[in-house]
Amino acid sequence: MADMRLALLLNAVSPAIGGVLVRGEKGTAKSTAVRALAALLPPVRRVAGCRFGCDPAEPDPACPDGPHPADVAAETRPARLVELPVGAAEDRVVGALDLEKAIGEGVRAFEPGLLAAAHRGVLYVDEVNLLHDHLVDLLLDAAAMGRSHVEREGVSVSHAARFLLVGTMNPEEGELRPQLLDRFGLTVEVGASRDPEIRVEVVRRRLAADADPVGFAARWADADAEIAGQVAAARRRLPGVRLPDAALRQIAEVCAAFDVDGMRADIVTARTALAHAAWHGRDRVTIDDVRVAARLALPHRRRRDPFDTPGLDEKRLDEALQRAQDAHPDDPDDAGPDDRGPDGSDPDGGPQGGGPAGGGGPNGGGPQGGGPQGGDRSGDGVDQGEPGSAEHPTARDGAGTDGPDGTGGWPQRQPGDRGDDDGWPQHQQADRGDDGPDSRPRGGGHSTTGADDPPRGGESQPVAVPRGGLKARVLTAPGLGDGVPGRRSRARTGRGRTTGARVPAGRVGALHLPATIRAAAPHQAARGRFTGPLRLRRDDLREAVREGREGNLVLFVVDASGSMGARQRMATVKDAVLALLTDAYQRRDKVAVIAFRGTGARTLLPATSSVLAASTRLAELPTGGRTPLAEGLLAAADLLRVERLRDPKRRPLVLIVTDGRATAGTRPLDRAAAAAAVLAATGAPCVVVDCETGPVRLHLAARLATQLKAPRTPLEALTHPHPRDLALPVAA
Repeated sequence: MADMRLALLLNAVSPAIGGVLVRGEKGTAKSTAVRALAALLPPVRRVAGCRFGCDPAEPDPACPDGPHPADVAAETRPARLVELPVGAAEDRVVGALDLEKAIGEGVRAFEPGLLAAAHRGVLYVDEVNLLHDHLVDLLLDAAAMGRSHVEREGVSVSHAARFLLVGTMNPEEGELRPQLLDRFGLTVEVGASRDPEIRVEVVRRRLAADADPVGFAARWADADAEIAGQVAAARRRLPGVRLPDAALRQIAEVCAAFDVDGMRADIVTARTALAHAAWHGRDRVTIDDVRVAARLALPHRRRRDPFDTPGLDEKRLDEALQRAQDAHPDDPDDAGPDDRGPDGSDPDGGPQGGGPAGGGGPNGGGPQGGGPQGGDRSGDGVDQGEPGSAEHPTARDGAGTDGPDGTGGWPQRQPGDRGDDDGWPQHQQADRGDDGPDSRPRGGGHSTTGADDPPRGGESQPVAVPRGGLKARVLTAPGLGDGVPGRRSRARTGRGRTTGARVPAGRVGALHLPATIRAAAPHQAARGRFTGPLRLRRDDLREAVREGREGNLVLFVVDASGSMGARQRMATVKDAVLALLTDAYQRRDKVAVIAFRGTGARTLLPATSSVLAASTRLAELPTGGRTPLAEGLLAAADLLRVERLRDPKRRPLVLIVTDGRATAGTRPLDRAAAAAAVLAATGAPCVVVDCETGPVRLHLAARLATQLKAPRTPLEALTHPHPRDLALPVAA
């Protein structure tokens, strides 16, 4: 967890870095680490009673609770950690106006949201990749601008919103879009250690915390106070840290070498290098600071499309830094990796391997320290040990911290699994190895993987990549849905064009002003109004009904039998499906993949937002054997049934990629027809992608389309440019 701790602490030193995105497999204590960060931040002084946390030394002149006088009373409180739930509405995030008072009385009554509560603290978004895109945009805009703006029906409110933004995510559940990834200052990958000793100690400490939470926290209070003091000292030191031209050239050389877009990468890397130098007690940035900053600031900015996996080639990083040094060998500002800080500290670990100004981290390892060492393993095996002991297994710097696969293995008995598993490859976790007790991470003592380590994320698995320029025709579900916002099918959503008005069921969303005035107008005389402002009541308010686009569940049911593998047909199928996956990524869909071959069907990928995971499964898809068409259709019906319970508002769209043959089992065609009736009864719109080729055709896919009451499209037409989108016919 060295990289995660370092990234969080550097943002605590310099919130201008722009926050941290923590990527990693489930169960790796991402949330626990983030929640612990707030206690390490210096306390905050604010104007007494101000709901927006104004600093009494520099109050916000536009504060909705202001203006605050110069001699206003102040109070001190701990820095806050505000958590944003995935299902939060926009009003809860940015705040809400009292529209009744705003329109009827002209009073700017504003209820602060989570952005106001997080001002001068930490805003934590768990599962940030599952948050709606427009909410992520709001968060990142506020984090970048330092202000939150609420514009509603001509009423405007603005307040300060400067916070440390931290997001966590499991890549298996989908990636953030590249333009949103770029807005996070730093990103780190985390994974559970494969060292049994470390895993034992994790369990031991957790059991100790459960048995005596107060006593457990007290044992680590001194270590927390020490790190908090180091953060405060580094903040004071930061304004005096100098960024020489040599370091700037190194940053520019590295960013150019990795071909990142725009200039945000250069700026974030420079800010991170300054914070890293301040953390280690130096008054100027060295090449070591630049290297560590680049490792944290660049990996997620190299992602160009949904089939790219974040990562950084450390060999290329070293080569770029070396080129910058070779180009200016005599630069007096060039501070090499052997330079010492103003206090004689080693840039890799502070004085004698410790923290800044001779302090040292809790385990003598600076920011990468994991807390006090030690653990008494006698007795009941629950005691976590006394702080300061040197025997704790986490003293092994970087042990067992390789990142996750990001893809996992074959699902075990998913709802759509049917039939025999013979002939299906069994996926195993990539062998990540265990760092030995003498292992040392690269890059100034902070990296958790070396140049020869297995790649992280989906890179440890083969990934199918679409051919350049291949575009998919747009498939849409019929009718009008009520699903989550996206970019595929028509739906009633909170965004889009206004199509009408309705009486709100709860808090008013988007006000429909003309309808509100029409509802209130007949009652003005009865309410005693002859002049002056319009007199409104709650039951006069009307909210807008808007029509936009929704994201769907796109279920790929792929025929992987021997007939599909003939004459390189499967390669064409994979290209088409990859184009459709790219389209699903762009339209904010969930995807699922079922394949059938031999004697049964298998759910290769349950419903997920991870197009990369779907591509990985597709790359490994074997072909051969008979065609169990009935099993594939029944597996699709089972998966749809389960997903309807999990996410009832997300409408499905089933793409059946097959030549229509059915050859497995007894009476295969009759069984396939019965299975088609079961799938059709779910009401899910289907499209049959006809993969039959050659001069002699049996037209079995067309017959399947008739049984499903679904349109049929030839495989070759699915990815050709077309002047119009292909929309499924609306059911009668």
